[in-house]
Amino acid sequence: MTTQLLVGGIVYSSPATPDATALAITDGIVVWVGTDDVGRALHPDAEVVDLQGRFVSPAFVDSHVHLTDTGLALGGLDLSWVSSRSECLRELSAFVASHPDEDVIWGMGWDSSAWVDAGPGEDQPPSTADLDAVAGDRAVYLARIDEHSAAASSALRRRVDGLAGQAGYDEQAPLIAEAHHRVRRTARALISPQGRRRAQLRALDHAAAHGIVAVHENGGPDISGLADFASIAELDHPVQVRRYWGQCVSTADEARDVLVQTGADAIGGDLFVDGALGSHTALLSAPYTDDPHTCGVSYLTPEQIRTHLRATTEAGIQAGFHVIGDEAARQVAAAMAEIAEELGTPALARCVHRLEHAEMVTAQQAELFARCGVVASMQPLFDAAWGGPGQLYEQRLGERSGHLNDFAALAKAGVTLAFSSDAPVCPIDPWATVRAAAHHHNPTSAISPRAAFAAATRGGWRAGGINDGLTGTLVPGAPAHYAVWEIDELVVAASHAGVQRWSTDPRSRVPALPDVAPGARLPQCVSTAVAGRVIYSRDDR
Repeated sequence: MTTQLLVGGIVYSSPATPDATALAITDGIVVWVGTDDVGRALHPDAEVVDLQGRFVSPAFVDSHVHLTDTGLALGGLDLSWVSSRSECLRELSAFVASHPDEDVIWGMGWDSSAWVDAGPGEDQPPSTADLDAVAGDRAVYLARIDEHSAAASSALRRRVDGLAGQAGYDEQAPLIAEAHHRVRRTARALISPQGRRRAQLRALDHAAAHGIVAVHENGGPDISGLADFASIAELDHPVQVRRYWGQCVSTADEARDVLVQTGADAIGGDLFVDGALGSHTALLSAPYTDDPHTCGVSYLTPEQIRTHLRATTEAGIQAGFHVIGDEAARQVAAAMAEIAEELGTPALARCVHRLEHAEMVTAQQAELFARCGVVASMQPLFDAAWGGPGQLYEQRLGERSGHLNDFAALAKAGVTLAFSSDAPVCPIDPWATVRAAAHHHNPTSAISPRAAFAAATRGGWRAGGINDGLTGTLVPGAPAHYAVWEIDELVVAASHAGVQRWSTDPRSRVPALPDVAPGARLPQCVSTAVAGRVIYSRDDR
């Protein structure tokens, strides 16, 4: 056995050891936590690592990512920062000129809802004619930030048979629904296997550099395709990848067959019940405020939802649904209530079924989901980006926007929360995620930094079916998955200043966390380790 002793730091462990400065790791397992002098006495032959006063925490889990797209965004045409239609096209022009050999120009991240003050015509998304004028006869795919719609050049559109007859087709405007799915599949097929692998590894390296040791890939027929999904299983990388395949099934045998055929860890994840608010495809019970002619898009019927949930539960397989709009949430809740009556809540709870996004869940629905053992995989950075006054949620929903992403209500009902980025929709940045959950634009929807941190660590393992009470912590017996951080200040804070809790009293001996208040400098990752083995070190860059 080999033992490593980390000393001279600040270790986030448990109320039993709130002042810990050291921890010992033997063969990838935390075996002891305490103070330096005791640690040296107990482990005289250990390899000693000086933490130099830095903060050690359990490593993070990102419970919802799209690795290939994330890697493409990190290494390619990132449009998330542009502020107008013209600026978007200028960036496209520069990228086209500097990448003459690319089979497809793949860009991501534009958000015309943020261009409202850009001037006449500048707040509109790029059209097909715009892309053709810039790129000529080259294939161009530019996904909106939510990845539920995209602008596509004529050269790419011509590659898709029967595109004009598909739902969501428009000759000039960005494509949605099935038209978008078909164009996306075609664009994806133009990426070489080598380019795809580089993108995937780039995304995993980026995750490790941000203190993340596990991610959950959300793939599916309409998202990445089976070739992309299978290629992720072949990667040799220390960041763990749990793979979800979003395909609807009708029987328990079919569910088992899908796992065999795809190699997936579970069925569901981004199994679309609906789309996204930004693309006007999230399914609502009443029309959009800024587009009264639509209530969004429904990708599954209520019967398909019930059948899928029943089949996966009978097979004992974890399932999940992509759910954003209130009508989508209602349909999933109705299906879950019916299956709970038929098979019992223990059968559902054993599977640890998931809801991805869960932005418009009511208190009554939250109580049902809690009884059924559901995990809500959510993205606090959505609220940070789109939740404030005048922002996208208010544009799309008006007065209905006030209680989206209500982390507090879900937590109060007993729903397990797991936090993620939905990268590349939002950046992989776990401390920014913790900040966003603790400083929701609506204070009553916020949770404490400690609860948010738990959702981004232990919650992610729970969402992946690991609920041993150890993984995601740094206590004796836990896997030594940790990250080391440079920090400015440690604090114990409630969800907002108006809330007083026993945990904020020093007598409670609750371990402190880095300050994530707006304006505070967030922790900087120094190193990340999986089972005690360092997989990222800032010093090695």
